[in-house]
Amino acid sequence: MKRLFVLLFLWCFLWNSAGAQQVQPLGVSGNKRFFQTADGKPFFWLGDTGWLLFVKCSREDVLKYLDTRQQQGFNVIQVMVLHTLAAKNVYGHYALQDGDISKPLTTPGSDFNDKAAYDFWDHVDFVIDEAAKRGIYMALVPVWGSAAKDDRVTKERAAVYAKFLAERYKGHSNIIWLNGGDIEGATRMDVWQTIGATIKKYDTAHLMTYHPRGRYSSTDWFHYEKWLDFNMFQSGHRTYAQDTSMKEKHRHGEDNWKYVVTDYNLKPAKPVLDGEPSYENIPYGLHDSLQPRWNAAEVRRYAYWSVFAGAAGFTYGENAVMQFNTMGDADANFGVYNNWKETIQSPGALQMQYLKSLMLSYGYFYRKPAQEIIADNTQKRYNYILATKGNDYAMAYTYTGRNFSVNTSRLGFKLSKAAWYSPIDGREQEISLKVKRGIVRFDPPGEPANGNDWVLILE
Repeated sequence: MKRLFVLLFLWCFLWNSAGAQQVQPLGVSGNKRFFQTADGKPFFWLGDTGWLLFVKCSREDVLKYLDTRQQQGFNVIQVMVLHTLAAKNVYGHYALQDGDISKPLTTPGSDFNDKAAYDFWDHVDFVIDEAAKRGIYMALVPVWGSAAKDDRVTKERAAVYAKFLAERYKGHSNIIWLNGGDIEGATRMDVWQTIGATIKKYDTAHLMTYHPRGRYSSTDWFHYEKWLDFNMFQSGHRTYAQDTSMKEKHRHGEDNWKYVVTDYNLKPAKPVLDGEPSYENIPYGLHDSLQPRWNAAEVRRYAYWSVFAGAAGFTYGENAVMQFNTMGDADANFGVYNNWKETIQSPGALQMQYLKSLMLSYGYFYRKPAQEIIADNTQKRYNYILATKGNDYAMAYTYTGRNFSVNTSRLGFKLSKAAWYSPIDGREQEISLKVKRGIVRFDPPGEPANGNDWVLILE
């Protein structure tokens, strides 16, 4: 019995010791369109914006958040390291000395019970390690765009800070770098170039991109930079009607799939994804709390539109969760009126897993955009159909559930069977095919309406 106890103890010790490194570093697939793990397995990026996780959450809250998102299928958390230069966590520990980005405040040891020895960066370490145990990658924004506008953030200080981050976290397998932070690359270009190049100099193991402001993409400034491994765009939180400035009028509005098409066709090829679409439960346009709120169906539309257009994944967001709001918080923003511990179970969050599951259920690395299979796809905006295909399958997404036709001669395979897939619950309904050649018309279940969305699967 004693020997059995010792063996069990050793097994538990070894399992827990290895727990913080259960994920493999990510890389880019051979065709430069997708992500894969170090052993070559496909990785579909299903992200969540947990922007203020490091500063708003206790250890207990961190575990609740990570456990929930893991259960819901999320595998990437996007988080700000420095939201402001005065960033401090719930334990009162500041990240920087006197707001100087070149002077991270670190203390010897990491004993959580010893307040003098447990600092801001130890808490960040804790979150990253706990995420790794759950197979979750941490996409870290070194310094948010608004903070980088501060005159104290010089490129010289940014270089010191970037080296600190790279050397501290290069040994963690679950790190992704998100340079920038809701800002145009032309604003503080010297800082972004310095952070990108410096991190890559000292940490060559992890992927990096740039998180831009709304209605922009990293390709607007950085596509050809050596430090940028994949592209990210922010389709943003405005409606078609809210794009009123001259800068935004030439952009794509809610048609986030158009950003994918633009970036997908650039050379050299790099993966691309929507890193910040409209958040569930946030007002249209962000700042007017009397506006309608983006709902789960609209978030699904952004997800399927962008992925079917060729994106390597998708990032979801929810208003209360992204700022970890508790009712009564003095720093609440964007008309938030919920507690994050409740809205973490919002419908859109629960439904994202079905997109990930669908994409990983079919041949992954040879999937590509396939708009050519949709016959007479001339309707615009919400009625537009997005399609994708592999060697022996094809899929088409309709947000409104309207009738549409497929040109089977362009599938690249002989049509054998078809089904409707529900983005709401992941269920399939088999379709009885009376015609399998030529132009075949399909009628989704239900009556046409925004949010009656379906995926047509052809094999």
